[in-house]
Amino acid sequence: MNATTQPAIAVSRARRRLPAELNILLVLVGISLTFEILGWILQGQSFLANPQRLSIMILQVSVIGIIAIGVTQVIISGGIDLSSGSIVGATAMIAMSLAQVGTFDRAVYPGLTDLPVVVPVAVGLLVGLVCGAINGLFIAYTRIPPFIATLGMMVAARGFAKWYTKGQPISFPTDSFAALGKGLAPVFIFLVVAAILHVVLRYTRYGKFTYAIGANPQAARVSGINVERHTVKIYAVAGVLSGLAGIVVAARGLTAQAGMGTMYELDAIAMAVIGGVSLSGGRGSVIGTMIGMVIFGVIISGFTFLRLDAYYQEMLKGAIIVAAVVADVYRQRKRVKKS
Repeated sequence: MNATTQPAIAVSRARRRLPAELNILLVLVGISLTFEILGWILQGQSFLANPQRLSIMILQVSVIGIIAIGVTQVIISGGIDLSSGSIVGATAMIAMSLAQVGTFDRAVYPGLTDLPVVVPVAVGLLVGLVCGAINGLFIAYTRIPPFIATLGMMVAARGFAKWYTKGQPISFPTDSFAALGKGLAPVFIFLVVAAILHVVLRYTRYGKFTYAIGANPQAARVSGINVERHTVKIYAVAGVLSGLAGIVVAARGLTAQAGMGTMYELDAIAMAVIGGVSLSGGRGSVIGTMIGMVIFGVIISGFTFLRLDAYYQEMLKGAIIVAAVVADVYRQRKRVKKS
């Protein structure tokens, strides 16, 4: 090895040591600057120097971001969850029905007041927990592919949301429930969820088991991990977070409708994959998903800023999801070649 090749090797090793999140962050910077330049050229105004636009963007993606955090650990474990959007609709309907002003008929139930906010929140989270646990039980103990099991839950939960009130919306929540979606409350809730799951996945046995199962379930089983029981836990956590998202979206809109959460599952998966979570399992992070969430929000907000028609936005969103998956496949092939 001569002296001229040593610096090149050193640079190559330094690049390999760069965290994946840094590369994703660079993508975010590049996309933001692209919209900034296009904004000045096409609109004569700045895309980034508008705090109101950025705050609206963050609010829009924060609810789906809560789901994306749960989806992240599912994908890391080698699974997938298509039911999260429907669970949002079901939990929104149930939580709002318990959070209405005048829940009890005073003539029938004299002396009873409206339920405290903890009741609809707890029931909504419980509904999400049950739906997620059912997903996990089917996947772990019947060997049904995650795609099929969660697809079934997606249809069933959406049907339940429509049946619960015969398709009628529910409105007029109590002030304490509405406060969960007021102002920047959804953003704070998302940040708390992200911080907790980041610590759990990175520093606890739960996180180590999740990565181990995603990397090689057979090796994880041989090493003493109860793969089936842990799989149920993973999907149960994802269900709870979908339930939380349903509560927040209902509180924010001051109403609940059976169609709430439609396509949220695909947006959440897109955020995770854009953030570097591998669809083959065993790799990814909450921080990467958070950056992917912001990238997703910047792209959608940028399209709106450039006055791109809604149907073009949907087509480009689909192209972005496919591109993220192609990039993940390319990374996996590159990793295999190096190994």
